[in-house]
Amino acid sequence: MSIYDYKVKKRKEGELDLAELKGKVLLIVNTATGCGFTPQYEGLEKLYEKYHDKGLEILDFPCNQFAGQAPGSDDEIHQFCTAKYKTQFDQLAKIDVNGENESPVYTYLKKQMPEEEVNGVKNKLAMAAVKKISKTTKKAEDIKWNFTKFLVDRKGNVVGRYSPTEKPEAIAKAVVALLKEKA
Repeated sequence: MSIYDYKVKKRKEGELDLAELKGKVLLIVNTATGCGFTPQYEGLEKLYEKYHDKGLEILDFPCNQFAGQAPGSDDEIHQFCTAKYKTQFDQLAKIDVNGENESPVYTYLKKQMPEEEVNGVKNKLAMAAVKKISKTTKKAEDIKWNFTKFLVDRKGNVVGRYSPTEKPEAIAKAVVALLKEKA
């Protein structure tokens, strides 16, 4: 199995066959509109604006599993993001990232990259606090909170998993390095 074997539900109608994204660098993020990390949409949009034409795609999966911080409909979430953060990348349909109803794409991502690196004392303390309040984190590889990021290279390999405390700007160098590689 590879990332390209999956299809995901679009925000509107139909499915996105991830095989259509072969040769692209993917940044896959579970998001929420009412989270302390929600301002990361700004950093995601900056990455998208700067690198989309060079082959970056952002797959934004709203998720309401962490303290109910994404309660709106798919369209309401999209309207919020485009109005407040001027996002141009599209959000996909809301999903679960942990538990019995988790998206198969997230099952795959977590299997490929079960650990996330958390850098810095402040970030480690924040993630320890998050872990205590997360009701859906049952296994070590589970997503801990909103704005966990997976980076996938042009060949479909999951090459990075970043904690919610890792801002999009902080992974720009890794994105650029992958964009320089050939598919």
